[in-house]
Amino acid sequence: MQRKPKETSVNLSVNLGGMAMKNPVTVASGTFGAGMEYHDFVDVAALGAVTTKGVSLNGWEGNASPRIAETASGMLNSIGLQNPGVQHLKDIELPWLAEIGATAMVNVSGHSFDEYVAVIEALEEAPVAAYEVNISCPNVDAGGMTMGCHVPSVEKVVSLCRAATKRPLIVKLTPNVTDITEIAKAAEAAGADGISLINTLLGMAVDARTRRPKLARVVGGYSGPAVKPVALRMVWQVAQAVSVPVLGMGGISTGEDAVEFMLAGATAVAVGTANFVNPTATVDVINGIIDYCESQGVKDVNELIGALQC
Repeated sequence: MQRKPKETSVNLSVNLGGMAMKNPVTVASGTFGAGMEYHDFVDVAALGAVTTKGVSLNGWEGNASPRIAETASGMLNSIGLQNPGVQHLKDIELPWLAEIGATAMVNVSGHSFDEYVAVIEALEEAPVAAYEVNISCPNVDAGGMTMGCHVPSVEKVVSLCRAATKRPLIVKLTPNVTDITEIAKAAEAAGADGISLINTLLGMAVDARTRRPKLARVVGGYSGPAVKPVALRMVWQVAQAVSVPVLGMGGISTGEDAVEFMLAGATAVAVGTANFVNPTATVDVINGIIDYCESQGVKDVNELIGALQC
């Protein structure tokens, strides 16, 4: 049976950099498709927003298998941003999201600066509430270096995307950097309306019996409950460093996890790996936030944002 959030008198609506959300919960890109597969389990339209899987201009095949490995309290993935391309998203998923009344945020990926711009330009007439710009992609123009690890490339890709749209632009940061606040401030200065973090941590897994790595590409992105303390720390640092809203994610599986991120400074949160374990995780998190607010006498969820006392 399809789960919906419970009724409440608590005001759950938040504004993420110009994108109005009916509650502060979205999904982490790549863990939810565009919601179609989860609609039997949860009312996808009831989420604050649906963040689509990363989309590129033309389809990407993704990486060789094996490309997922379970680990203690988490998982590694090396999917390689496999997707059928922006035209498919425009033809199939976005019309479906609009039809059910969902708020759509499209995660934009690219292997070059021009590709990011081309994807946004292709989506400007589509029913999209905001763009999440994934700057964790390798830049083929710069020898494969990850765009989000280098201030000049962050400034360039964000400013190019900013020039291509007036819609809310949320920039998603990789945690695999020395100083996350430096990158966040560069994105803000280049025109970001919000900052999204964290993307996955770089990790690997080894099979001692075969003496081989568990992923075909050896390393992959680590996510799940184990990354939550790192994600919380980075969200807290970034929320203090920038004036734009923050979308926090990394290991969230309960309403209390979400509240912790909001107290640390997040305006909204994303549920990721938990969706694989529990297909109703998104609504469970919304209901958990409601339970917390009601038990604490919180009438407006916005009261929680940055309310950490330290």
